[in-house]
Amino acid sequence: MTITDHEFADLATPTGPMRTHVFRPGAEGRYPGILLYSEIFQVTGPVRRTAALLAGHGFLVAVPEIYHEYEPAGTVLAYDAAGANRGNALKTTKSLDAYDADARAALDFLRTHPASTGRLGCMGICIGGHLAFRAAMNPGVLATTCFYATDIHQRSLGAGMADNTLDRIPEITGELLMIWGRQDPHVPLEGRLKIHAALEAAGTFFQWHEVNGAHAFIRDEGPRYNPVLARQCYGLALEMYQRRLSDGALPVVKPAGGAGETRY
Repeated sequence: MTITDHEFADLATPTGPMRTHVFRPGAEGRYPGILLYSEIFQVTGPVRRTAALLAGHGFLVAVPEIYHEYEPAGTVLAYDAAGANRGNALKTTKSLDAYDADARAALDFLRTHPASTGRLGCMGICIGGHLAFRAAMNPGVLATTCFYATDIHQRSLGAGMADNTLDRIPEITGELLMIWGRQDPHVPLEGRLKIHAALEAAGTFFQWHEVNGAHAFIRDEGPRYNPVLARQCYGLALEMYQRRLSDGALPVVKPAGGAGETRY
């Protein structure tokens, strides 16, 4: 379906207004909401195209600028060394409390938006995968996709580089879709196994997919882009959102014995 992609809202947060870009179907109606978290470069062209893809499949999508406290509204960091250095520096300057407050503000915005059904999901890429994982800890988040979520296994998100994400996994009550590139040096096998074990121990309802791709394999700019894998993985995410966020979707029921669902 056609979409509207030129709207934004400046949401109130404890650390100042957060520019949040809104993508939605062009047809009047109410749609499930998806909170989409970007990479460290904020709302780049590839991130906007991901948001457009989701909106075109019938979702109301909100994309916040994750470093709104430190950069003027509308700032996009370049996919170069300077942009990466700035994004990585801010990643561990901002506090965990600020990241979590941003998530609550964005989810509340989606829940109460006039074009929303109130049913919510999340998606995130790179640092955004980690932020989506944490956003999934909020009540009412029914389905979350994390593309190669960084720093979870190292507990290194936020100021102080000592996050509690692994400890808070039991707070996730919706379904997770975890997608990894086996050739991604930022989350090596040891780190993936650590996250997988923590999800299993918590009885989380999740899918786990590892593909032969590098870090940033879904970003449709640069040499690491793999369009075949990107299409496959977007298909997995859309299937989950359509199943979990539709008005008739059944609630997540954890398997007997507390073990999470693992689907390869």
